[in-house]
Amino acid sequence: MFVRLKKFFTLFTLTLVMVSLTALTGRAEETAAKEDPVSGEAALAVMSAYIWRGQELTRHSVVLQPSATISYKGFSANVWANIDTRPYSAADEKHSANLTEADITVSYFRKFWLVNAGVGYIYYALAAPYSGATDPLDSQELFVSVGLDTLLSPTLTVYKEIDHYHQWYVLLGVSHTFQFNDMIGLKLAGSVSYLKSEDASMYPKFDSNALATDRKFNNFHDGTFSVSLPLTLTKHVSVTPSLTYVFPLCDDARYEMKGRGLQGTANPSDRKSSFLYGGITASFAF
Repeated sequence: MFVRLKKFFTLFTLTLVMVSLTALTGRAEETAAKEDPVSGEAALAVMSAYIWRGQELTRHSVVLQPSATISYKGFSANVWANIDTRPYSAADEKHSANLTEADITVSYFRKFWLVNAGVGYIYYALAAPYSGATDPLDSQELFVSVGLDTLLSPTLTVYKEIDHYHQWYVLLGVSHTFQFNDMIGLKLAGSVSYLKSEDASMYPKFDSNALATDRKFNNFHDGTFSVSLPLTLTKHVSVTPSLTYVFPLCDDARYEMKGRGLQGTANPSDRKSSFLYGGITASFAF
């Protein structure tokens, strides 16, 4: 995995260099009165669990999730990682690496009146068994997103996996922030999703015993509801405690979320299909 990670971080570094060079060129052409369009953020989240699209990817352990983002005129590059402080493995010790996942995302977003639209690409570097296989199978996705700058900020995002798992994942989310003052706010957010598999061998439908079948998954998937308390400490520093509840939207999703969670490391009867987890995120914006 570390060989792949080296390649991924090299790709990310090159992306940052390209964005930075573009930014420097743009700045040379701007007047001194204009604001620098380059922005970035470094963040660290400490969470009680790592739940991804309804799948339980950690067990009884705290996870650390560092990330870094740089943006320029709608273009963004982000690197994100999940570090499990107590990786769970039922039998195979080679699955006990703390670094379970590292992702790179590049995207471009632009706003047209009340519409915020964008496209992007994500590379997921996965460590077994988090990839759902004995050997790690990395994943790649393309996505398209459209949001409205109106009440509840509805946003529809369509993801297409193009590497190993061959699936569509459609996510509709809403959110609203109640800003009490310049320092404290309360954010409520929710989402529902639909998942359509194109390969039964890599992303199957699961039966009522949470065991894989020879059919493809094609149904509503996971729903989420989250509450967070963004705290702006300074112009650049913020801290956000959050609490999230994840639940299946149908029986097919319930069986699948139990069947794929920590796949290959736990008895299906010992897995869950709904989760309540929380944590805190500290970020530095520039």
